[in-house]
Amino acid sequence: MDVVRHIATSSRRFVAPVLTLGTFDGVHRGHQAIFERVVGAARASGGEAVAITFHPHPVAVLRPDQAPALITSVRDRVGFLAAAGIDVLILQHFTAAFAELSAEAFVERFVVERVGASRVVVGHKVSFGHARRGDATLLAALGARFGFAVEVVGPIRVDGHDVSSSAVRRAVAAGDMPLAAKLLGRPHRLGGVVVRGRRRGAAIGFPTANLRVRSGMWPPDGVYAVRVRRGERWLDGVANIGTNPTFGVAPRTLEVYVFDFDADVYGERLTVGFVERLRGEVAFPSVEALVAQIARDVVEARAVLART
Repeated sequence: MDVVRHIATSSRRFVAPVLTLGTFDGVHRGHQAIFERVVGAARASGGEAVAITFHPHPVAVLRPDQAPALITSVRDRVGFLAAAGIDVLILQHFTAAFAELSAEAFVERFVVERVGASRVVVGHKVSFGHARRGDATLLAALGARFGFAVEVVGPIRVDGHDVSSSAVRRAVAAGDMPLAAKLLGRPHRLGGVVVRGRRRGAAIGFPTANLRVRSGMWPPDGVYAVRVRRGERWLDGVANIGTNPTFGVAPRTLEVYVFDFDADVYGERLTVGFVERLRGEVAFPSVEALVAQIARDVVEARAVLART
């Protein structure tokens, strides 16, 4: 997948492009349904599947105090779009000046002049342009004026739940990882580089990898059954998010104990997929009580992972 930045100054030319646009935070099953239509239409016409996405999140620029927690990092969003079959990703830097563009001007300059879209596929709640005035209805009218077809996808429902980035955020914030996975089409993930911690896990028989996570939405503090990706392999494990209160005051961390694994992973990037929350974080009366509970957590996590 080609990634284009600064589309206004790019010389990239597109072949019969089928376009979608949006922030696509989480790349959930609603987004995936849109990408499926974009890629299918592009393949059928011999054209390119193109997506415009925005970074930072528009709300983070316009109303920083109301900015939502991002479900996925930009790195992961790009990877998910590539896996969905998108041929060209336009990563548009979102600024206050860019936000002043009217919906009509955005479509004329970007969709028509820069991309030359033959077809635009969007979600039913799409919004674009100054004051979010642009919606699916306006886009259809502009398509009729400028000569591109418009297709609207959604709403998408899964097991009675409307799929949206807001719904995913609510599920993750509540620690409902099975629901988050249903909406996302995969377990919610956080990725980071393994850094040296205080090595308490190794001292009590459960060596953990301490991840430095730069971005992405953290679930609530507690213990989770997880799957951990190292390279192309997914490994089973149990993770703890929290401050390790048994040992006193400490920064919040994400630590993961990978089952049947003893390789040195310092400096490597791991991805943690949260399958199920097992319990909240607890301050134990002794290290021995903590060790006994971790052993029970491992047994429970193995059972959870064996059935998922």
